[in-house]
Amino acid sequence: MDLFYVPIIFIALVIFISSFFTVKQQTAAVIERFGRYHSIRHSGLQLKIPLVDRISGKLSLKIQQLDVIVETKTLDDVFVRLKVSVQYMVIKDKVYDAFYKLDYPHEQITSYVFDVVRAEVPKMKLDDVFVKKDDIAIAVKTELNDAMVEYGYDIIKTLVTDIDPDSQVKAAMNRINAAEREKIAAQYEGDAARILIVEKAKAEAESKRLQGQGIADQRREIARGLEESVEVLNRVGINSQEASALIVVTQHYDTLQAIGEETNSNLILLPNSPQAGSDMLNNMVASFVASNQIGEAMKKQQNKKE
Repeated sequence: MDLFYVPIIFIALVIFISSFFTVKQQTAAVIERFGRYHSIRHSGLQLKIPLVDRISGKLSLKIQQLDVIVETKTLDDVFVRLKVSVQYMVIKDKVYDAFYKLDYPHEQITSYVFDVVRAEVPKMKLDDVFVKKDDIAIAVKTELNDAMVEYGYDIIKTLVTDIDPDSQVKAAMNRINAAEREKIAAQYEGDAARILIVEKAKAEAESKRLQGQGIADQRREIARGLEESVEVLNRVGINSQEASALIVVTQHYDTLQAIGEETNSNLILLPNSPQAGSDMLNNMVASFVASNQIGEAMKKQQNKKE
C-alpha cells in the first residue's frame, strides 16, 4: 500500500515545485492562463498555477542595439552606404504591447530606418551627408519614436556610425584633398621664397648704403688729409700747385708699390715717368676749369631766359 502512494507523492511534489519560477533582473515574463493573457511578472521568485498557467515568453528590458545598413543615392548622384545604429528598449509599463502587438520588432525598426534615410539623404549632396549626419540621426529617431511607442518600444538614441561612398568616389575625394593640400603647400612655399627675396634685397640695399657711406667717409678723410698736407707744405715755402703735384706723384708711386706687392694681380700698364704726375695734375686742373666755364655759361643762359 505504501508503494502505491509513492508515485502520487512524487507527481504532487513535481507539480508543486513547477509552480515556482524565477525571473532575471531587467526581464519581464508574460503569463497566460489557458492560452489567454493573464499577467506580467518581473524579476524575483514568482508563483503560477501548475497545469493552468504557463510562461508564454520573456522580454528583456535592457537597452538593445540594432545596426541597419542602408544604401541610397545623394543629390549629386553618388551612391553611399550608411550604417545607422538604433538603441531601443521595451517600456516597462508596455510589455503587453511589445509582446502581443509586434512579432518582429527588428524588421519593423529596419523598415522605418530605410524609409527615413532614403527620404533624407537624396536631398543632400555627398559633402552635406558627412556634415549633417546628426540631422539624419535625429530624423530617424523622431520617426521611430512616433511609430514604435505604440508597440511598447522606446527609441533611446540613433547614430549614423558610418558613411561609406563608392570606392571610386572615395579615391576621387582623396585626390581632390591631396591637390588642395599641394596647392596650399605651394602657396606657402611661394610666400616663403618671396619673403627671402625681399629680405635679401633689403640686405643688399642696406649693404650698398653702408658701403656708399663708407666710401664717402673715406673720401672725406682723404680730402681732409690732402688739405692738411697742402697746408704743411705751404708752411715750408711750397706753393699750392707744387704741393698738389707732389701729392699726386706720391699717390702715383704708392699705387705702383701696392700693385707690385700683390702677387696675383693682373697686368696693368701705367705711365711711369717723373712727368706723369705733373701731366695728371695739369689734366685734372684743365678739366676743373672747363667744367667751371660750362657751369657759368649755363647759368648765364638760364638767367637770360628768366
